Amino acid sequence: MLKIKITSILLLISLLILPLNSKEPSLLISEIVNEASIILSSTDPVESKIIKLNNIAETNVDINGIGMYTLGKYRKTLSEDQKIKYNKLFKSYFLKSFSSRLVDYSDPKINVVSEKKLNNNYTIVNTVLEKTSKNPSIKIDWRIYTKNPKRPLIRDLIVEGLSLARTQKEEFKSIIQNNNGDINYLFKSLEQFIIK
Repeated sequence: MLKIKITSILLLISLLILPLNSKEPSLLISEIVNEASIILSSTDPVESKIIKLNNIAETNVDINGIGMYTLGKYRKTLSEDQKIKYNKLFKSYFLKSFSSRLVDYSDPKINVVSEKKLNNNYTIVNTVLEKTSKNPSIKIDWRIYTKNPKRPLIRDLIVEGLSLARTQKEEFKSIIQNNNGDINYLFKSLEQFIIK
């Protein structure tokens, strides 16, 4: 009897500590969207919502991978110290940008439509943000990095065919190119965004 109770308790604990992201990509997106919707529709103060949304992002988004991608060819020229500085700046930039955009939504309804495995490393999850009386429906595709199937991570959002990671990469490239290839101008630009 004691053995059954211990086994049951261990099974219950293991189920409770399984991470959200140990699921199929489409189920992962459904759970993230549902969790974000609960947060956004709550009566919590804005600061509390931002903290909770950032926790979702830090757990489920490959922030470092996106950061390195957005540097393009310039990532190969960074020293180790510059990489560390950039990763810290990009993470702060990403989280502020992410949460400030989402916090204005009160209760977004996003439905998973389909999932397509591109290869062993990537799966695209197709979703639709439902239309409202003020806004049309919006197609959102989630690029999920699935190299580690036990920990898939979001690598990009493609909104109505426009990759947010690629757009960010072009913006960063422009900042660096307009300043004679000096990465420090990108660092300054990120710092200014973070402190405002």
